[in-house]
Amino acid sequence: MAGSSTAELSGLTDEAAVLVNRWLEYLTSEKRVSKHTLTAYGSDFGDFISFLVDYKGGTVGLRTLAGLEVRDFRAFLASLRGDNLSARSVARSLSSVRNFYRFLARTEGIENDAIKAVQGPKLPHRVPRPLTEEAAKSVMETVGEFEDEPWIAARNMAVVTLLYGCGLRITEALSLNGADIPTGDTMRVMGKRNKERIVPVLPAVREAIRAYKAECPFPITNDGPLFVGKRGKRLNPRTIQAAMQKVRIALGLPESATPHALRHSFATHLLSRGGDLRTIQELLGHADLKATQVYTEVDSARLKDVYDKAFRRR
Repeated sequence: MAGSSTAELSGLTDEAAVLVNRWLEYLTSEKRVSKHTLTAYGSDFGDFISFLVDYKGGTVGLRTLAGLEVRDFRAFLASLRGDNLSARSVARSLSSVRNFYRFLARTEGIENDAIKAVQGPKLPHRVPRPLTEEAAKSVMETVGEFEDEPWIAARNMAVVTLLYGCGLRITEALSLNGADIPTGDTMRVMGKRNKERIVPVLPAVREAIRAYKAECPFPITNDGPLFVGKRGKRLNPRTIQAAMQKVRIALGLPESATPHALRHSFATHLLSRGGDLRTIQELLGHADLKATQVYTEVDSARLKDVYDKAFRRR
């Protein structure tokens, strides 16, 4: 279902399958969603179609999709909850279905007001869990100690220093090519939906990348990957995730100390030092300021914790 081949769209009429494929292609070519997001949307919509085939008792066509009522969508959500899916997973599935119906309305003029009336599950409010400045520094100093080969140790240190020093997503860091190596105080980063942004580069980041490049046994070309694995291919995120897990255990850090937590730490520490939200939004590549505002809650929670510890009655 995650692909665009009609052969994978079992349960749909040919006409409906063509439209679903067009929707998936639209998500790729126009919305420029990531491969991961496309796979998730395709999988979620596939679950929706499978449900309708059983629920309606037959092949699903455009007439069926256009005529679904609120109770039908609610039955789908209930089936997901019956499979013990988390509220977040159920909400994501509903979001995928809504996205398809918006596409139908825009391209085919097929409106379904029922989907607009369906409410998703209430999600728990989640606040990012950054590392302290001391813990982030310890991660950068320690991450290379678990590798026997010096170049791999230097690579892992360069990656985590880049994540924390520039606030990059791990996919952004591992998508960099040799031509992207920063030589000055800034670097260009290609973020979600191919949105380019410029981020400042600290001397420590440039030095970590320089040290890795000097140790790397594989040639780093302008159009080739900057960070490579043991076989010289582009580095897989799971490798850095595994390295962070080793550091987390060694330093006694919580399970939330993941590569992405370094990005959270970058934003939170900037905010605590007086950075303004708009600037941090641009540095992180957030499309919506609301995504950045969550860090004000992190900073407030941290300050309250410090206050409570300082003035706690003994």
